[in-house]
Amino acid sequence: MSGSTRLRYAYGTNGLADLRLDDALALLADLGYDGVGLTLDHMHLDPLARDLPRRTAAVARALDRYGLSVTVETGARYVLDPRRKHGPTLLDPDPENRGARLELLLKAVRVAADLGAHATHFFSGVLPEGADPHTAWPRFADGVSALLSAADATGVPLAVEPEPGHLLGDLGAFHRLRTTLGEPDGLGLTLDLGHCLCLEDESPPECVRSAAPWLRHVQIEDMRRGVHEHLPFGEGEMDVPPVLAALHESGYAGLVTVELPRDSHAGPDRARDSLRFLEEAEKAARRQSGLPEEGSPPC
Repeated sequence: MSGSTRLRYAYGTNGLADLRLDDALALLADLGYDGVGLTLDHMHLDPLARDLPRRTAAVARALDRYGLSVTVETGARYVLDPRRKHGPTLLDPDPENRGARLELLLKAVRVAADLGAHATHFFSGVLPEGADPHTAWPRFADGVSALLSAADATGVPLAVEPEPGHLLGDLGAFHRLRTTLGEPDGLGLTLDLGHCLCLEDESPPECVRSAAPWLRHVQIEDMRRGVHEHLPFGEGEMDVPPVLAALHESGYAGLVTVELPRDSHAGPDRARDSLRFLEEAEKAARRQSGLPEEGSPPC
């Protein structure tokens, strides 16, 4: 752990789905968050709205007004298909369905550029019923390649998230994708630290260190080993201070976004309690590392 600059915390709007977007942004600013993980969805910034550019401009003004940074996230459950969670994906055998997902992701890239986001998040999705992973991987790689071309033109990096149960489900699969595409500079990683605890062989701090060169976005919550359930801090098995110390050591300067998508019923309270927890955990990380508190003069 090095330096006295603190980490920059954000909260995901998928955990504030019962709030209007402007109310959610005002809440996060009032609580002291540095940014927001903005999921493009019907209740907030609808990526299918005909007046998306106008709405995006209004969100950009709001972010500026509240002093919030942003990551654009694309994990809305039913934004494309009201009957299939996260469907369709870039893995779909039907080219029309793959095209619908690619168009959504291309819109996300344009929105991210217009908002000055520090990353555009996406994931692979689960293998469709009857699909073969040997043919799904090339379909996915082709879609990501097209997405990279658009993202490179904006300067906003892509950040693919390994998601338990998805085709790209762990850090090994992320490196497989990078290798397949020729290790492009524009393809980075969204590292969900709870997912590391859930299924990776390495501990969450070790995951941070090994993934540091490709980190473009970080998500955090509590979780239990072997159980993919996003939990409020203190309800799982995550030892948070060592993870935050590893992020400091890695030099990561992006947002660390609290990811509690099933807790919108208590969103304002969860956001408040999460930031308090993370601030105390970061203080503990500094004490354990023998560094001064943030803002203290060096010895």
